[in-house]
Formats: sequence, C-alpha cells, structure tokens
Amino acid sequence: MPKLKTHSSAKKRFKTTAKGKVKAKQAYSSHMQMNKPKSMKRKARGTGILSAADARIVLRNWLPFSRKKKKKNTTKKAEGKV
Repeated sequence: MPKLKTHSSAKKRFKTTAKGKVKAKQAYSSHMQMNKPKSMKRKARGTGILSAADARIVLRNWLPFSRKKKKKNTTKKAEGKV
C-alpha cells in the first residue's frame, strides 16, 4: 500500500473548519471584473462552505488528513448494559 499524500494544490485552496466542513474561495472573482455586474462581484467576496457532496470528495481524495474521526458511541445503552 503506497503512502497517503495530501494533494498540494488542495492544501492551498481549501481549509477545514473545527466541525469538519470545508471552506473555499468563491468562484468568478479573479479576472475580467469589468464584464461582471456589481452584485456578482459583491457576492464573490470572501469564502464559502462547500456542499456536503463536494466536501466529501475533497476530504476523501485530496485532504485525507483533514477528515474528522468518527466518534464511537460509548453510552451504556450502546454496550448493552441497561
């Protein structure tokens, strides 16, 4: 089994929040701004949260070490000691 590696460009483009969501820069804000309406440029400021499906792809394929660990249910009910 080969070593797991983080995708280098994904390191620069995505960040994970404390709850495990993925933040990314908004699209359509890098060039040709004179051809875009003011409202579009305003909406493209800052960062946004990726949808669940896109975040899953990013975390699975490109940022394997940023995934949150699943917590095991350790209540007495789960163990069968009721």
